[in-house]
Amino acid sequence: MSVHLPMLKERADFAETYKAALGAAYVAHKDHVGELTVTVSRDAIVEAARMLRDRFGYQQLMEMAGADYPERPERFEVNYHFLSLTENHRIRLKVMTDEVTPVPSLTALWPVAGWLEREVFDMYGVTFAGNTDLRRILTDYGFEGYPLRKDFPQTGYVELRYSEAEKRVVYEPVSLPQDFRTFDFLMPWEGPEYRLPGDEKAEGQAPGAPSPAPAPTGPTKVEAKAGPGDPKVTEKTSDTGAGAPANAVAKKQARKPAAAKAKNAGGKAVDTPAPKPGKKK
Repeated sequence: MSVHLPMLKERADFAETYKAALGAAYVAHKDHVGELTVTVSRDAIVEAARMLRDRFGYQQLMEMAGADYPERPERFEVNYHFLSLTENHRIRLKVMTDEVTPVPSLTALWPVAGWLEREVFDMYGVTFAGNTDLRRILTDYGFEGYPLRKDFPQTGYVELRYSEAEKRVVYEPVSLPQDFRTFDFLMPWEGPEYRLPGDEKAEGQAPGAPSPAPAPTGPTKVEAKAGPGDPKVTEKTSDTGAGAPANAVAKKQARKPAAAKAKNAGGKAVDTPAPKPGKKK
């Protein structure tokens, strides 16, 4: 199913007609892919726009856009986009300027130009003579520099944000965080540290927390007590006497001869030789 798109009407010989009407204000023109762009001198932009509206039927100023070419003496372009509702045709006017020379304002012809000129001023620093309300409109009032200039640094300025801790708007140095910097597309679970629901249960809690204290991490030792009818169980050497120092001394004394034992006991030796077999007393 084909989609109907409105076609812009061809205005035959309009470029030459408009060129003749501009006179000395004309600089150049280019007709590319059905879009006509006419460059006029900076000081004649108001009269060139008035001529488009009153003589050629371009009723609406649709948009204004800037462009920066730092290598040129007049580095900035200001582009005005006009639409003719009666002719169904669009045209673009272009003027050149530098960092200090203002461009005449079109607010006297189209009040909406006040907002559009403020955007170009905010992004590029181009000033417009005759605009009585030339303030920043996209950035903060205290912002330094012009973001769409080619020489605007990516870091080094401050950024504006609301601080939840201080409950107010604060200025901080610009930071450019890169999300998913360590993301592993082959093994996504081994990349960033994910915090899943329930992970907070594995962390210790501060004293006085409403939730119960976590279970101890190490194994718990349970000692069983013997009942009245259970047999006595000895688990220690002290319960049986094995390995005690006193038992070691007794074993040593048992290995001594009888004379040594009697001497230690304060008596005489009573050991007699054993009788020989076959003899009777």
